[in-house]
Amino acid sequence: MREPGDEQADTREVSPQDGSGAVPAGEPPAEGQGPGLPDEAGDGSPGVASAIGSLLTWIPGLQTLRRYQPAWLPRDIIAGLVLTALLVPAGMGYAEASGLPAILGLYATIVPLLGYALLGPSRILVLGPDSSLVPLIAAAIVPLAAGDEARAISLAGTLAIIAGLLVAGAGLARFGFLTDLLSTPVRQGYLNGIALIVLVGQLGKIFGFSLDGETLLAELASWVSGVRDGQTNLAALAIGLSCLVVILGFRAWRPSVPGVLVAVVGATVVSGVLDLATRAGIVVLGPLPQGLPKFSIPTFDLGDISALLPAAIGIALVSAADTSVLSRAFAARGGYQVDANRELFALGTSSGASGFFSGFPVSSSSSRTPVAEAAGAKTQLTGVVGALAIVALLLFAPSLLSALPQATLGAVVMAAALSLVDTATFRRLWVQRRSEFWLAFASFAGVAFIGVIPGIFLSVGLSLLAFLRRAWWPHDAVLGRAQGVKGYHDLSYYPDARQVPGLVLYRFDGPLFFANADVFRARVLDRARAARPPARWVVVAAEPITDVDTTAAEMIESLLVELEGMGVTLAFAELKDFVKDRLRSYGTLARIGEDHCYPTVGRAVDAYLAATGEEWIDWEEAGIPPRT
Repeated sequence: MREPGDEQADTREVSPQDGSGAVPAGEPPAEGQGPGLPDEAGDGSPGVASAIGSLLTWIPGLQTLRRYQPAWLPRDIIAGLVLTALLVPAGMGYAEASGLPAILGLYATIVPLLGYALLGPSRILVLGPDSSLVPLIAAAIVPLAAGDEARAISLAGTLAIIAGLLVAGAGLARFGFLTDLLSTPVRQGYLNGIALIVLVGQLGKIFGFSLDGETLLAELASWVSGVRDGQTNLAALAIGLSCLVVILGFRAWRPSVPGVLVAVVGATVVSGVLDLATRAGIVVLGPLPQGLPKFSIPTFDLGDISALLPAAIGIALVSAADTSVLSRAFAARGGYQVDANRELFALGTSSGASGFFSGFPVSSSSSRTPVAEAAGAKTQLTGVVGALAIVALLLFAPSLLSALPQATLGAVVMAAALSLVDTATFRRLWVQRRSEFWLAFASFAGVAFIGVIPGIFLSVGLSLLAFLRRAWWPHDAVLGRAQGVKGYHDLSYYPDARQVPGLVLYRFDGPLFFANADVFRARVLDRARAARPPARWVVVAAEPITDVDTTAAEMIESLLVELEGMGVTLAFAELKDFVKDRLRSYGTLARIGEDHCYPTVGRAVDAYLAATGEEWIDWEEAGIPPRT
């Protein structure tokens, strides 16, 4: 069956028949979605062609290179240079917010961009340091490093490798579905909590003094105390607030203009020309180390691994969930598809690789990816251009940003954190479904006030509990025949529907398993006892029952005995074939009786009437026309 959008995707892919490798001049191929490759091995061997196809499936960058068209090059280069204006300040700001030297933010940008350009299935997704991971990284490495910068760098690299292995391993094991463990309400609560932590953590840079404390409330108390004691640097405050207004202003009214670039360049020029570091005592970035990151294996011991593992799991889950959502969103906009497992493999490999080059964990960027798209990016060459531009900065102009105020970096991070704030979702959930509002609020409060790492596990636990609660106590209904309406319907929605005397038609809207088996049993017995006139048959409308485990099968057999003692026959209608096979393999179907399993509810009603002699005239039999 063709899905919506297939027509658009067809125009972007090669025809399997011609094998020409040609695509329209304006669009790149959809990674991993094209037809079989032409035989370029030279020996005509199907095995070689298959091996090449498999290689290109897992290394989409090679496929893009094979089919790259010169018309795309100017757009990719321009988009890459525009993107660099965001990559540099964001990378440095997130590094410092994570308790690491600013230069590491550039190292953690270069390597993932190059790695994802080779392995990533998305055309334009941008990887790099991200605000959603900042509190997790800081919470993991700052206490362990205890002020030792070299140890902090080593711990950050180790954390990146562990988290990368977890994500890449999940991709290879085809565990892409795990990215759905964070439901939308819980994820929004988590992100709002992260935003609050980041905003409070940057207040010190904006106001020009350091904050003490390892928790949100402690940092907030430290900020209040510093302001009250007169520690505010007015020059830093003016720069920080001005930069924040510039970034947010351009974002709101001129989104095509990179407000971050305007703020960074303007603040750097003003700071350097006026020598504010000397005259006003503001803290500036200083010259960056010249040269490129070198390959090194971080030093660690088993104690470090056990201490970092909880944070690595949280980082893996958050980065995987964010990347999966963002990748699918931009793929839908571009009319192509991405494979969740290959996305995880590319993310994990790229993030883990940064750990060997003095980097730290990264994720996809929901702020920089739209910039790449808006700037006209066509392929992952955009990311390569951005990485090479940063390399050029480190090699040839390491002092270019030496006068950049720390207050400006704080404003860049705060602006990114504000983009995570989503109060509209909370308002919508309050109106639409209160239970999900409280899930979102609990996730927010857990992350903000209990801690980031416990908060992420609380968020996952809340998602799982919400799922279990719905599966444990699913909706159920007693069905009746509403005049003029086809089928049998829930009496709570059709209160005037007629019930067949002595027959309880019961629907259970969920799978039957160990947790809800007794719930099902109790509800069936309650409905049978409450029936007036007294029930003679109970027919379970089983179409919504998607599975029955062994515990539930034992419960059904016990229920049969209890109902028989009440003089009530138990039957099933619309059992799915594979559920029926399960019951047959358990031996439960033999106890129910094959002749008491009906293909439709109507057939079950007919069987009841024939067996009991109950008189019943259906509205269709009476010649009443159906409702329109």
